[in-house]
Amino acid sequence: MRIRIVDAFTDRPFAGNPAGVLLLDSFPDDTWLQNVATEVNHAETAFAHPLPAGGEADWALRWFTPATEVDMCGHATLATAHVLHTTGAATGTVRFAARCGILTATAQADGTITLDFPTSTLTPIEAPAGVAEALGAGVVSVHDTSDHVGDLLVELADEKTVRSLTPDFPALVAHSRRGIIATAAADDPSRGYDFVSRGFFPRVGIDEDPVTGSAHTALAPFWSARLGRDALTGLQASARSGLVRTRLHGDRTLLTGTAVTVIDGELHA
Repeated sequence: MRIRIVDAFTDRPFAGNPAGVLLLDSFPDDTWLQNVATEVNHAETAFAHPLPAGGEADWALRWFTPATEVDMCGHATLATAHVLHTTGAATGTVRFAARCGILTATAQADGTITLDFPTSTLTPIEAPAGVAEALGAGVVSVHDTSDHVGDLLVELADEKTVRSLTPDFPALVAHSRRGIIATAAADDPSRGYDFVSRGFFPRVGIDEDPVTGSAHTALAPFWSARLGRDALTGLQASARSGLVRTRLHGDRTLLTGTAVTVIDGELHA
């Protein structure tokens, strides 16, 4: 069967966040899905199959890390939509039925794809004991995110601090349901982005995620409230790096980016 590796939230190979994508006739058993994701060994592998016409969604979609299934994933959804559109399996807007509800992905004429995801609810909390030590930096503020994200959003002093983090990953496991999003305002917005972030998810088998689309459903409302604009651009400052354009739309967050297929091969399993 066909398997593709797609770099998401980037316009060039070997940047952004790689995801495995498999288009299936139906979902095999969960053990097989997990085994494939573990073999692919990227942050997520997406599995999708078409649904009968006339329903509320066009494709069923699931995402697995090398260790577990997750409730929501932005970059692997973008990667799946990219595969559907570049292979001619879909045009225009694609509706996905996923664990977190109905998600849509709309291809634009300029080659970008816009995802429509639920906006995360942010609840300010006291910094849990040990979070600053695990990150290795002083904390400005901490917000809990809604269940479909399950992260702690941790504001740090500045962009330099975010970029220079060297976390204690085993220590971070104790501090969130899914992961830690570290963020700060951009030092120089003229460089094309408004805020920076990094995402750490050792609890689900990913020490650092290169570009986390789902995290931007929390980053978007957080920074839009501070910067006074609904439309922003975030840079996830991992070693691979990637840009995510965000726009708040009611209780939804629109995430826009590009993707590129880097491997198109055959799975013998």
